Amino acid sequence: MNATKKLLSGVRVVDFSRVLAGPYATAMLADQGAEVIKVEMPGHGDDSRHLGPFTDSGSTYFTGLNRGKRSIEADLKDPEHHARLLDLIAEADVVVENFRPGVAAKLGLSYEDAKAVKPDIVYASISGFGQHGAQAGRPAYDTVIQALSGLMASTGFPEGSPTRIGESIADVSAGVFAAFGISTALFHRQTTGEGTHLDIPMLDVMLAMQPTNASLHAAGSAPARVGNRHPVSAPFDTYRAADGLIVIAVANDRLFGTLAATLGKPELATDPRFATDGQRSDNDEVLRVEIEEFTTGRTVDELCAIFDAAGVPNSPVLDFDEAVDGPIGSGRGLTATDPRTGHAYLGHPLLVDGARPASTLPAPHLGEHNADFAPADTASH
Repeated sequence: MNATKKLLSGVRVVDFSRVLAGPYATAMLADQGAEVIKVEMPGHGDDSRHLGPFTDSGSTYFTGLNRGKRSIEADLKDPEHHARLLDLIAEADVVVENFRPGVAAKLGLSYEDAKAVKPDIVYASISGFGQHGAQAGRPAYDTVIQALSGLMASTGFPEGSPTRIGESIADVSAGVFAAFGISTALFHRQTTGEGTHLDIPMLDVMLAMQPTNASLHAAGSAPARVGNRHPVSAPFDTYRAADGLIVIAVANDRLFGTLAATLGKPELATDPRFATDGQRSDNDEVLRVEIEEFTTGRTVDELCAIFDAAGVPNSPVLDFDEAVDGPIGSGRGLTATDPRTGHAYLGHPLLVDGARPASTLPAPHLGEHNADFAPADTASH
């Protein structure tokens, strides 16, 4: 495997963000070689330092989100600290913040303030509803955005209640879009010399993350809860096996013909009820009966082996431990270990020339790097 390229080597990021969306973005940047200076509240730090689960080495949650960063403490309302932060920004390439809109300006750390000391700064603002508009001042957490974006209403089974996705997907997605926006803005700066203010609203991101629901809406069909099945394709669902559930995912006529033959029912491929994807979706429950006549008599492992041999996309339904530590996940080399805490975390998901980007720095102690960024005549604050 090739040595990991540091695609963002030489890029300095001043990170005012807290908890999840912003720190997720800056962890991705740190993995790619950026120097990330995490600015934290004196004596307390990022709230995620105090969020479990914990080991004797601290929060595993904090470690995974803040690997590879440096930490300095700063009172954002203290004039001396504020002046030093502006000096840092003047030497930086990127600023990331997820204050409620208007707060950065009150602190004298807005895009305009940053631009005054570094005209070509790339400045990323992450918020619930964007920097402007009637909703801009509203507080927003992941669950609020899942509810407001329609994602919750389209998740779950028809007979059940709207259901939250089992992860803070709005925060994480906003972090990914922030990292993407920062990278593209850095490229733009390289070609034009211009800085950029990026406005990343979690609501907009979560709406953009629903292309299937958007296509249904555009066609005048309201997205609805359909359980584990795909809203417009079939068979694309979980099916009962003798000892659990198996996923079968078939999205074209050729694959359906293969599935039908594997089930020992080749005539299904020419049955008018199942001839096209749309017809299969319309007759999904009838098709389920045909499939489960085969699957319920076999174990999940047996079915996976049969469908793998036939080339039919399938999967057991794994829990997270099985996904990460099982034969498939463990072979991906995605898990890394923080050298200081020993905490395992999931590393950068992209491969660069066959190698997985990773920072060599551990998650920082609070204020660990105060002296590195203090004026020469002061040791800390």
